[in-house]
Amino acid sequence: MGMRRGSHTVSQIQAHIVWVTKYRYEVLRGDIQRRCKEIIVQICDAEDIRILKGVVSKDHIHMHIEYPPSKSISDIVKRLKGRSSRKLQEEFKELSKRYWGKHLWAIGYGAWSTGISGASSKSIKP
Repeated sequence: MGMRRGSHTVSQIQAHIVWVTKYRYEVLRGDIQRRCKEIIVQICDAEDIRILKGVVSKDHIHMHIEYPPSKSISDIVKRLKGRSSRKLQEEFKELSKRYWGKHLWAIGYGAWSTGISGASSKSIKP
């Protein structure tokens, strides 16, 4: 992946994000798992977020992403979790039975910056 270039910026911001299903129920299987992947790709495309790697497991999602400096991790995760939960529950009524409170995902998430290996140590010297 190359650098992102804007009219006044150059950036390459990467992060690893993880979030889990509410109660860690293993509901991301079969058609639900496939549709979840599709929805996440659609959201990322619309938000100018590049998916470098990603895995939809039975009860959690791992993503390694690259995103523009105009976005924050908290906003990215909020959009991914909110839109995917809403769409999945609209399309798969069995999820509404299990998650009667309309929340598919657990509260919170994990996020770690990954960046470019060794870039800052090479360019920043004492």
